[in-house]
Amino acid sequence: MELAGAECGTRALSLAFAAMAALLVGLDRETETVVFIRRTATARDLTALWVMTVTASVAAGYHFLQLCRCMASAGLGRSSSLQSKLAAWLQFLLDQGAAYATFLTTMAGLQGSLVGVFGVHKLQWMKLCNIYGRFCREIGGGVICALVATFTMAIVAAISAHRLFKLYPRGSLHSK
Repeated sequence: MELAGAECGTRALSLAFAAMAALLVGLDRETETVVFIRRTATARDLTALWVMTVTASVAAGYHFLQLCRCMASAGLGRSSSLQSKLAAWLQFLLDQGAAYATFLTTMAGLQGSLVGVFGVHKLQWMKLCNIYGRFCREIGGGVICALVATFTMAIVAAISAHRLFKLYPRGSLHSK
């Protein structure tokens, strides 16, 4: 039962941090006047940030559903060892997919954000965080939340892998 509690706890953390990342990045906007033109910066201006927002939202939804399943099975007192191998494989693959997709889109969002922070002088891309300071700070907070969510999703995937391979008796995976 200790593993079930750890799974529920890490799923709750994954849900919370993924939702915070999606909300911080997706709802962030700042309007400034640049060369006599009012311009609003949003996450949609950088595709990588928008994809990160959508991925974090989907991952938060997935972990919400899995958290409900986890709490229901804990509340009913059902053991995870009664889980079928097909369901365990599906859960393992979905947990892995959520962790990898969140990691990849977070890294893409981080890379795009760093261009906004430092600029790329050879391509004549200027630093945007000098103009949109609050926007950049909130995007930074969202990226940090997404990184923490990715880390907790990796822990969930490890628990899921442990649970899956516990269904196979020792030595049953080797060919005879």
